[in-house]
Amino acid sequence: MVPSLLLEIALIGILGIASQWIAWRYRMPAIVVMSITGLLIGPVFGIINPEKDFGDLFGPIISAAVAIILFEGSLNLSFKELRGIGKPVFRISTLGAFIAWILGSLTAHYIAGLSWAVAFVIGGLFIVTGPTVIMPLLRQAKLKPRPAKILKWEGIIVDPIGALLAVFAFEIIVVITAENPNGTQLLLFFAASLFAVIFGWALGKGLGWMFETGHIPEFLKSPAIVVVVIFCFTAADMVMHETGLLSVTAMGITLANMGISSISDMRHFKENISVLLISTIFIMLTASLEVETLLQIFSPNIIGYVLLMMFIVRPLSIFLSMIGTGLSLNEKILLGWIAPRGIVALTVSSYFASVLLGAGYEDAEILTTLTFALVFSTVVAHGFSLGWLAKKLNLSQEGNPGALIIGSNKFTVRLADSLKKANIPVIVVDDIWENLSLARQAGVPFYHGDMLSEQTEHMLDTIPYDYLLAATDDNALNSLTCTTFLPEYGRTNVFKISPYTHFKDGYSSGVVPKVGGRILFDRKFSLENLIDKIEEGYVFRKTTLTEQYGLKQYLDDKDERTVFLYLIKPNGVLKFFSEEMRTVPATGDVIVSLTPPLKEKEKIQAKIENNRMNVGKNEKK
Repeated sequence: MVPSLLLEIALIGILGIASQWIAWRYRMPAIVVMSITGLLIGPVFGIINPEKDFGDLFGPIISAAVAIILFEGSLNLSFKELRGIGKPVFRISTLGAFIAWILGSLTAHYIAGLSWAVAFVIGGLFIVTGPTVIMPLLRQAKLKPRPAKILKWEGIIVDPIGALLAVFAFEIIVVITAENPNGTQLLLFFAASLFAVIFGWALGKGLGWMFETGHIPEFLKSPAIVVVVIFCFTAADMVMHETGLLSVTAMGITLANMGISSISDMRHFKENISVLLISTIFIMLTASLEVETLLQIFSPNIIGYVLLMMFIVRPLSIFLSMIGTGLSLNEKILLGWIAPRGIVALTVSSYFASVLLGAGYEDAEILTTLTFALVFSTVVAHGFSLGWLAKKLNLSQEGNPGALIIGSNKFTVRLADSLKKANIPVIVVDDIWENLSLARQAGVPFYHGDMLSEQTEHMLDTIPYDYLLAATDDNALNSLTCTTFLPEYGRTNVFKISPYTHFKDGYSSGVVPKVGGRILFDRKFSLENLIDKIEEGYVFRKTTLTEQYGLKQYLDDKDERTVFLYLIKPNGVLKFFSEEMRTVPATGDVIVSLTPPLKEKEKIQAKIENNRMNVGKNEKK
């Protein structure tokens, strides 16, 4: 056991972020790494037990964290995303959820051996997936837009529905088992649910209005949202347990669809908080499990229940609810398999376990074990199989890392063409149609629109592109674009063309140097310089480094006017050269550079001379 609660909090935070880093570094599902970490420091080695150590604070901390995570997820639910997927999302959130509830309850009764009352409560709860598990998986698996959006919407919309179904089932049990049953309690349940939706909508509208009218300054907007979210969840939850999840979801969706410009800025802040909370909460929950709970997982009825939920209940609910939605067979197969359960299932099941045990249902004792068995099994199975299955079903955009180039001009089009020839996904984006004529003529993929507009966000599929290159003739726009997309692409994957101008005493820029992304290639090469080189006949040359022809010999042979552009690793990884990043080519790498046409002329001249010599020899014969 750790000597102090403060040290335990620090340890949980460090291990949570370390788990996220390991998952990112080795391309593993983050949820799996966090779960294993929690099990190791909790029931396996007994270093911490957050539930005991935090005492009465454990429940409120978990609940507040879940509320913030669910709100952050719902803040991404713009109704414009539903274009083309509205019917599948509606079906999966209503008919699909209902079918999963009924089938899951039957499975819990006949296979897990639970009483009808407990089975219907847990059956309602287990329809949830949730943003805590879906979002990290979608970030790692490059799914095509339609299945990715359906899974995201389902995870966020069905989360509160599952909790409400569990409450609804419990309220029915209370009514049925009462000595003098009446429907008042059920009416209160529906009234509380309606209140939660209206309350969340009203808070969202009110907060949005205050943001738009300037009643809340910029530096207070993010803190205000966090506080209001917790208040929204708590107030609704006090009226009836678990309606708080519904309330914060309604609040998030309301704000997401008000068109508030500052919401996108706060969304990045909320995403950072969400990652931190998911990292810590998952470790806290798994570390709080008892050894006896883990051993119970291996009982035949629990294993059978988990297998049926994964291989029968979920696929059947998807295939039945998706009839007539226009989804392909491959999409239905993917959706029918991917349904990892997460934090909401763990937290709410522990609440109902205690409530049902207090009501005299002794079989509710295994709810925690059953829940963790399903959560861990689905997280591991779906986390490791999503990418593989998506590739097999041709629903993945995984492949060589691509580049999204903003600005269509003579240089960027030639650059895009060289990437295309190297089988690297590339697209040129420009809001001026005339500029795109160069891309059209070269046969390079292009998109007509403003990269910073909301319409582009919904219309342009950016999943295949790992790098963003801002190369317009407007240095301020390049910096703004890079700053906007830094949180999405990562600091090392966002580049802008050099804004510097060469003077006698060095280089200067009209834009603050630290604003935006990294300088692409070298500060010596502005867009104007690069376009001039293209017009002078500079060529794109590929050079493969070998054991016989290494980096040193290549550097000795190169022309001093050569511009290093990018290199391609043997495994297909793309790296752009930048003076702000240390890129060291190695054996097997292909270096692509922009070189003077001198060597090309020499090759042509040598070929001409060779032809002359051959003609002369033939004449002598």
